[in-house]
Amino acid sequence: MSIQNIMSQLGDGMLKTIILFFSTLVIALPLGLIVAFGRMSKVSLFSKKFKPIRLLTQIYISIMRGTPLMLQIMVVYFGPYYLFGVKISSSYQIYAAIIAFSINYAAYFAEIYRGGIESMPTGQYEAAQILGFTKAQTFFRIIFPQVIKRILPSVTNEVITLVKDTSLAFVIAYAEMFTIAKRIAAKETSMIPFVAAGIFYYVFNLIVALVMNRLEKKMSYYK
Repeated sequence: MSIQNIMSQLGDGMLKTIILFFSTLVIALPLGLIVAFGRMSKVSLFSKKFKPIRLLTQIYISIMRGTPLMLQIMVVYFGPYYLFGVKISSSYQIYAAIIAFSINYAAYFAEIYRGGIESMPTGQYEAAQILGFTKAQTFFRIIFPQVIKRILPSVTNEVITLVKDTSLAFVIAYAEMFTIAKRIAAKETSMIPFVAAGIFYYVFNLIVALVMNRLEKKMSYYK
């Protein structure tokens, strides 16, 4: 099989990998911020020591970070059938992969957000209050832009890891790039599909790194 034919077959896998990557980011980044707010929640019930929202988000983050992503993908995909008897169709693969990746990466993004938010000096909140800003205005106009600048390197690392982790979707037979490369390699007894897949992941990560680096420079306060 020619390289042209191999690349043609890998094209569909590339597209599915890109769809999974961007769908995960679109969901996980805002979800991570919501989880971070819950993690820092000061809402109490019954006593000052019992903060249910904070406790629930801590448990969620602990589970997501403490168990393998591959296991989480399998739970999301097979869970509806084993728990509720819902029949699973092949069309559910993409949705299961997106859900599993999103809730997993949201937990990591949540801790990154939390670290950035808690690193901000309290004096900025006090100054904003004196100037008449509401809590929402203070956060989104003053605090959050600075937080984004501080956490960009950590977010970049997670985004690059996400590109490589998309290959784990093979566990539910989602035909992303790596899965198709394995099929072709097994059929043709050739390493070329793996080399092509490796080049794709490298170039994709290189583009992500360059975009994030450019974003960091644009947000730099010092020229």
